[in-house]
Amino acid sequence: MTTKSPVLRWFTSSYSSNGGNCVEVAADLAASGVVPVRDSKRPTGPVLMVSAAAFAGLVGLARSADL
Repeated sequence: MTTKSPVLRWFTSSYSSNGGNCVEVAADLAASGVVPVRDSKRPTGPVLMVSAAAFAGLVGLARSADL
């Protein structure tokens, strides 16, 4: 038996305006504790599966950074 992968809705931050050098995330699986992350320039490339807690920590760090 094969399991179909869910169709994910990928998005980038509304703050992404650096010419396409960004990552995309799919929040569809966050309720199950996983956040998929990929390179926006390689949509068919590899996907990094990050725990929802780790991703929340990364977002918190980015928000607090002086960028």
